[in-house]
Amino acid sequence: MTFRTEMDRVAELVEKRLSALLAPNAAAPEADGETASPLGEAMRYAALGGGKRLRPFLLIQSARLFGVTEQSSLDTACALECIHCYSLVHDDLPAMDDDALRRGRPTVHIAFDEATAILAGDSLLTIAFETVSAPQCQDDPAIRAELTYLLAKASGWQGMALGQALDLAAEQRPFSPDETTAMQKLKTGALFRFACEGGAALGRAGASSRTALVRYADAFGQAFQLADDLLDAQGDAAAMGKATSKDAERGKATLVGLLGVEGAKARLAGLVAEAEEALDPFGEKAARLIEAARFVAERRS
Repeated sequence: MTFRTEMDRVAELVEKRLSALLAPNAAAPEADGETASPLGEAMRYAALGGGKRLRPFLLIQSARLFGVTEQSSLDTACALECIHCYSLVHDDLPAMDDDALRRGRPTVHIAFDEATAILAGDSLLTIAFETVSAPQCQDDPAIRAELTYLLAKASGWQGMALGQALDLAAEQRPFSPDETTAMQKLKTGALFRFACEGGAALGRAGASSRTALVRYADAFGQAFQLADDLLDAQGDAAAMGKATSKDAERGKATLVGLLGVEGAKARLAGLVAEAEEALDPFGEKAARLIEAARFVAERRS
């Protein structure tokens, strides 16, 4: 099975489980509210029907290194994807990036309204923790507690949310390359780090294995953001399903803007090599994770 076929298969698996997690429950006391409010519909609009599901893919593949089946890691992967989807909903809001298009269709605040988008993002955030802390996610309560802690740290004020705040601050003053890298490690890299560290936690991995996966995730996250910035600078809006050239228009801090296109491409190649090297201790078992790092560097959308 090719890498892309495997990634698509996992994406379909995640989509199916997310659909079940977000399905209207006619037996629930809130059922009348479901028909009276578009909140549930907005959540499903945000989370279903698109995306590569790359973060769940990394989590499932990381857990597989330690013999964890994809069914046993699926709910944790879906919790992570709910966090990612919530972050996109809020990122697109007028107060943030003010984007009207995401994955080739109107963003949530355009398709519904701004208040509903805020509530949909909030609700995707909370259902993530409802999912990862539930007994059916993982039998061992100690592992559930660790996953909940790691996900909270990755998504909150010491992780992704701080990265978003720094991204907004960078529109007000120039950021150095080091400051930009630090911001991107939080905004983009924190969830990739959880994907790999969460997979290791599910597999009860030892300290050296965790360290290797965190090194991989850090390089992977930087590579992903750099490739994304290159696409914003050079990519085709129709292929990407969202507006391009917005980073430069808004004066956002990117390494493409600081290093130039060729400098950014060289940095990207170095990060992919760093990610691959971090996986040396796992040998051939890490082949899919290596392919994932190469994929993000070569993608066109």
